[in-house]
Amino acid sequence: MSTLLGWLTDPNMQWILMGSLLLGIGSGVIGSFTYLRKQSLLGDALAHAALPGICIAFMLSGVKSIGLFMLGSIVSGMIATFGIYAITRYSRIKQDAALGIILSVFFGIGVMLMTKIQHSGNGNQSGLDKYMFGQAASMMKSDVYMMGAVSLLLILICFLFFKEFKLVSFDPGFARGMGMKVGLLEQALLFMTVIAVVVGIQAVGVVLVAALLITPAVSARYWTDSLGVMVIIAGVIGAFSGATGTLISGTLSNLPTGPVTVLAATSMFCVSAVFAPNRGLIAKLWRRARTKQHIRQTQSLETARHRAGTVEGRLDG
Repeated sequence: MSTLLGWLTDPNMQWILMGSLLLGIGSGVIGSFTYLRKQSLLGDALAHAALPGICIAFMLSGVKSIGLFMLGSIVSGMIATFGIYAITRYSRIKQDAALGIILSVFFGIGVMLMTKIQHSGNGNQSGLDKYMFGQAASMMKSDVYMMGAVSLLLILICFLFFKEFKLVSFDPGFARGMGMKVGLLEQALLFMTVIAVVVGIQAVGVVLVAALLITPAVSARYWTDSLGVMVIIAGVIGAFSGATGTLISGTLSNLPTGPVTVLAATSMFCVSAVFAPNRGLIAKLWRRARTKQHIRQTQSLETARHRAGTVEGRLDG
């Protein structure tokens, strides 16, 4: 507890915690649209595809800059997206197989480049491996500023274009009939997904950042049928997961942020899956028990009526 209180009173750690909160909110909001559009695996593919971009950006610049890493990750992610589109468009391979292929190939290239960098003898490469599993405590104040600003921008864009994104996610054909530029909106959502993935890499890591994008959205879906409420709940769950992962990672040495953040998000998913009022396991068991009880009562009444009718018929005879 004393370690935790000392960590919270550190101004730098307060900024890191705030950045993780904003990251969790932004990831939960963007992840809601990604989940509803049935592109959950896309976030995982883009996260793994970002690793080669990070490595190439470092090899070209020789410095660890989140701005350069973001640029390299965006370029790498867009190339991966084009690769997925080309595979599904010009072959008989389905999208899930194309996502698996791109994920494996790009992550393999990234690991190969990361290994080469680590054996290059470059002194600046120290800490670069934190991008694999995340380490929020290693972020500098400039990194936190960048992460917070981008997360706020993503949240603002979702707020301003909420109706358009909602319509595109549920009924793109109707949106196209209303004159909306569905292709442009879909590309905007895809680009925002890439940005959300790239921003979260340093805190959560390449391997697990997709969980911060999808798990809060899946958990929020258990609690409501309204997209607006779902987006808010997903943002709250994402913020809780990011803050929990950062706090535990900062207080315990040699513990990466990514796995702890994912475990926190998974715990919220378990709570939602069990205790949600309409879709939760307890609610389903309760409804099933009430239905069975109602069926038994109905059968008992029907049996009693049948017996009464039989007795009445005998008396009349």
